[in-house]
Amino acid sequence: MRNALWFVLGVAGGFVAAHVINKDPRGHEMLAEVDARISEFTDRIGDAYRDQEARIEGLAADVKDAASDALGPIGQAAAQAVGAAEATASEAIEAVKDAVDAADTTDDKPSA
Repeated sequence: MRNALWFVLGVAGGFVAAHVINKDPRGHEMLAEVDARISEFTDRIGDAYRDQEARIEGLAADVKDAASDALGPIGQAAAQAVGAAEATASEAIEAVKDAVDAADTTDDKPSA
């Protein structure tokens, strides 16, 4: 709690000092120069952030394109494998149906 009190007193003292300095023409000029430097700094940081963001977005787009190119043939191969498995399963089902029909036919004949 004591640290918070010192913090609040420091902020308030800073505002009072800035107000007193701003009344003097030389102090006003100094504060204007500090403000200009701070604005220049924040502008540079903003530009650097936007440049980095654009670079990262470009890299992300390149990775996405590479992944699409790599996964395209894999997806086609998987689709072909699924199609082949469906065809094999259909043939097996038909073979089982034929075997069941043949067994039913032999069961229907009277025994001698």
